[in-house]
Amino acid sequence: MRSLLTRLFTSTHIVMASSSFSSSPSRRLVHLTRHLVSSSSGELSSVGAPAAAASDADPVKSPRSTASRVHAAVLVCLFEDPSSGPRVLLTKRASSLSSHSGEVSLPGGKVDDGDADPKATALREAKEEIGLDPALVSVVTVLEPFLSKNGLTVVPVIGMVPDKALYKPVLNKAEVEDIFDAPLEMFLKDDHRRTRQMNWMGIDIPVQFFDYEADGKKFVIWGLTAHILTRAAAVIFGRKPSFVELPRPKYAGAPVAGTGKSNL
Repeated sequence: MRSLLTRLFTSTHIVMASSSFSSSPSRRLVHLTRHLVSSSSGELSSVGAPAAAASDADPVKSPRSTASRVHAAVLVCLFEDPSSGPRVLLTKRASSLSSHSGEVSLPGGKVDDGDADPKATALREAKEEIGLDPALVSVVTVLEPFLSKNGLTVVPVIGMVPDKALYKPVLNKAEVEDIFDAPLEMFLKDDHRRTRQMNWMGIDIPVQFFDYEADGKKFVIWGLTAHILTRAAAVIFGRKPSFVELPRPKYAGAPVAGTGKSNL
């Protein structure tokens, strides 16, 4: 039996043909993505909520009208493991950074003027941060934008590396301290998940944390990164999380961050 990623990410899926929805896995992922986008609130008000309504256009080719409102993009880079299924690449930020030092994040960052779209931003940042050659990545789709607590509009770009053996990590030590991977499905389970109330600008907000251990190292995946991965996992696996998702707090008055990257 072909792997889940192979069945989902076929060439017809990457091309995103405009034919009607069918029972094929590639069409199913497109259908699920559009369903999640169309069923979202479209408010610029909460972590884990869409920051802007997406159009019915090809989700890989983000409209310029949407891209112009995007502040940042992250790459949800997947590869297939025979024993655990789809896995996602994650980084631990350098401890020397002035903001969010030592936190787990997805490769990504702010949009540059020369970036054509969020896909270009995510691929460029992944190349700069972890040495991931864009030629190794097949971009599948983009999810609806998310809003960080700092007011950054962040677009998750879902892609896959068909042959993980071809990727040889080269870390930008000024930004990235470590790289690891985790099973995508864990973000739909309650096994290693916990929640905590955190205060932001006088507002108590519920935040979810996933605890993970790899090669004897312990990682905590939380905030916007955790929200994005839960949404991505829901799209890929076509089901809701086993836990009740957190209520969506309001921080409409949160300022737009001037520099750095946000994890929540």
